Amino acid sequence: MIKAYGQVVVSPFESDPVLVEVVRNGFVESVHRGRVAITNPDGSLACSVGADFAPMYPRSANKPLQAVGMLRAGLDLDGELLALVCASHSGESFHLEGVRRILAMSGLDESALQMPAEWPLDQQAREDAIRGGVAKSSLAMNCSGKHAGMIRTTILADRDIANYRDPDHPIQLAILQAIDDLAHEQATNLAVDGCGAPLYAISLYALARAFGHIASASDGAEQRVATAIRSHPEYVSGTGRDELELQRAIPGLLAKAGAESVYAVGLEDGRGVAIKISDGNPRARPVAMAGVLQRLGFDHETLDDQASAPVLGAGEQVGEIRPCKETLAELGA
Repeated sequence: MIKAYGQVVVSPFESDPVLVEVVRNGFVESVHRGRVAITNPDGSLACSVGADFAPMYPRSANKPLQAVGMLRAGLDLDGELLALVCASHSGESFHLEGVRRILAMSGLDESALQMPAEWPLDQQAREDAIRGGVAKSSLAMNCSGKHAGMIRTTILADRDIANYRDPDHPIQLAILQAIDDLAHEQATNLAVDGCGAPLYAISLYALARAFGHIASASDGAEQRVATAIRSHPEYVSGTGRDELELQRAIPGLLAKAGAESVYAVGLEDGRGVAIKISDGNPRARPVAMAGVLQRLGFDHETLDDQASAPVLGAGEQVGEIRPCKETLAELGA
């Protein structure tokens, strides 16, 4: 419980059920609570567990929605470069080169990126950079594709890029309008994302609905985003990422994870799935999504692998991180 101005306020996370269990030698050692929302092709709520209507920050799971907003505002990218605008990339060489290409279209370089400097997410790329004496950079930060897209959109609209991150900038307002439209819900609680861009809260239900809509789109900006992600999923994450494995396992699926253990999926038939792990621990995220997709009837060895992450003892597997069967049964899917 949370105390605010002398009153006891119940956090929505307290109503979230156990979604993932950590089991060691047959004993449940830890649990991760969470919420799940699954939407029908028409956008209605099919089933859920936890506080599916409570506001939450989608974090980087928002990026496909933000890309729709950029396209509506005039962004001229498709293919792998549009996929990169939707990305939380791993900082592999082809990611960095793609961001450079987007910036070069407007005669710019990475100095235009108003973002913190980071190492690549990919372990090998990070180690190579450190050994090579390459400093942290905004280019290597996982959101550089999104920021390059914002800058390109701003230039095409003949606006000033000096304040492209400002929530009141025309490009950011166009992105916010797209989020509201796709979510069928007004975004609230303006904040600053880890990359410095504006961030708004929507419900998990709204996030699932938006992903289902994008995944089943047959025209417009939504269809362009869906095509780019499906055609170039390695640009949206990286060659060693669980999201890439999931997209390759299930034809037509769109997947995008976000910080604090948010995960959204759009299915080709228009259904959407969104998950939020209450404590933000990323180890529970792929396990929970794999379990939900299995509950929906999908069968693939990738789902089997992701739904059971190993727990080690002396270097040997002595347990697993697994979905909570009792909670998944409540979905009734």
